[in-house]
Amino acid sequence: MSLPIVTATRYVLPLREGGSLPGVVEGNDLGTYVLKFHGAGQGPKALVAEIIAGELFRRLGLRVPELKLCELDPAIGRSEPDEEIQDLLVRSAGLNLAVDFLPGSFGYDGSSGEPDRATRARILWLDAFIANVDRSWRNTNLLVWHKELWLIDHGAALYFHHSWMSAQRFAALPYDATDHVFSTVARDVPGIDAELAAEITPELLTEVIALVPDEWIADGDRERYHGHLCARLADRSAWLPGGAR
Repeated sequence: MSLPIVTATRYVLPLREGGSLPGVVEGNDLGTYVLKFHGAGQGPKALVAEIIAGELFRRLGLRVPELKLCELDPAIGRSEPDEEIQDLLVRSAGLNLAVDFLPGSFGYDGSSGEPDRATRARILWLDAFIANVDRSWRNTNLLVWHKELWLIDHGAALYFHHSWMSAQRFAALPYDATDHVFSTVARDVPGIDAELAAEITPELLTEVIALVPDEWIADGDRERYHGHLCARLADRSAWLPGGAR
């Protein structure tokens, strides 16, 4: 199983949010995507985190925009008049990550109604599991589209891979939920802990890690991701929001 591959046919506009400068592109399948570049500041590891976290969330019943791989011809970059964007596009020639563009979506701020408590607790548990530090009220990384909640931007998760801290250290790494957008349901999290932990099988982790293309991952690192996540799953008392059950 692998992610679908499309080819970018036109660069539409930049999304000047954060430091990675993703852009909207059109694909040869007539789709429109938010393209995240392997040549951006965090490099391909941010894209690895996007795939592993996003596809894990999807398989556990949460809405994540469809992810595809996208080939980018350097000729598209050379025709871009903005020098900063041109440099990024040329540097990112080859395979990048395409996230389905949700036209008319808007950032979640609670004003359009909150998801039910069980969904909020599920999101908080999963963010704690993958050590996602980027889901606060300042930047929820949640979109509302057709009255449904969609989760985006998981490139800051799995940050153990930037220094490859040991699996034991990552397993015991506390998660500070006080700044999380759904911190108010932290006391509900222990009640769903066993159910969620049982859903994340070694086979499921193998499946989502296998979706990462070889170009972005070093030899042996698939096993390291798997080992780190299995270790964190096995020792949840240190990081479980709301305390161990």
